[in-house]
Amino acid sequence: MIHETMAEFAAALPPMRALAGLDLGTKTIGVAVSDRFRSVASPLHTIRREKFTLDAAQVLKIAAERELGGLILGLPFNMDGSEGPRCQSTRAFARNLSRLTELPIAYWDERLSTVAAERALLEADTSRKRRAEVIDHVAAGYILQGALDRLAHLGRHG
Repeated sequence: MIHETMAEFAAALPPMRALAGLDLGTKTIGVAVSDRFRSVASPLHTIRREKFTLDAAQVLKIAAERELGGLILGLPFNMDGSEGPRCQSTRAFARNLSRLTELPIAYWDERLSTVAAERALLEADTSRKRRAEVIDHVAAGYILQGALDRLAHLGRHG
């Protein structure tokens, strides 16, 4: 089921299950996962996109192997807060994915996640080739960490 607010998403999550963050690009899907306490996001893997059924199968395989409790998809708003074609594409992916799994799904504003990931990789003096290989799952880590921080805040403050 897709949850439009983090509070709804939090209420639907099973206890002590990790979450995944997804950075959906046109060519790749960056994947990050949390620990079971949902405190730290770790970049995991980049899936090369093919077609929805194959992409979804890879995401759900990771979810099963890691016994995930939910999925957070980065929602690429335009800088002015409006939704463009990339948001529509992400929402369509979420709708189709929700038909294949019982896992709760939520969105996270990912406007600056790739910028933050790029900056962190540059500061770490990562080569251009290596940055290209890891940028998507590092961006997914930023998406997931933002959502984890929000969930922790909700847990403390209701």
